[in-house]
Amino acid sequence: MGFLKTLTVLLALLFAGAASAEVRLMMVETESCPWCAKWHEEIGPIYPKTEEGRIAPLLPQEIYDPFPEDITLKSKPQFTPTFILLLDGVEVARIEGYPGEDFFWGMLARLISQLPEEARQISGS
Repeated sequence: MGFLKTLTVLLALLFAGAASAEVRLMMVETESCPWCAKWHEEIGPIYPKTEEGRIAPLLPQEIYDPFPEDITLKSKPQFTPTFILLLDGVEVARIEGYPGEDFFWGMLARLISQLPEEARQISGS
């Protein structure tokens, strides 16, 4: 491959990586939380296999542990579970509590719809 072609490919890869945003769904929980356990029972096994789970992979966070320094929240979570949608480490929106499987998916879809279009793309597609 010629030098210019190699350089063009490398620059394209570099800028493609810079344009992609990291989206995560932080689940703030505690071991003693029965609603957290219910979420893990009803949603946990299938979440990573869903479109939502591929767009916003789960980031577990114990409520009593220090939060990562590279995460910016609008306020400290007070309830468990709290689901916080993060874009490049900055809170976009949150769901406080677990409303049950039927309501969770609709509420999460509403959160994801607040992301910019390019951030709603599934990683690797």
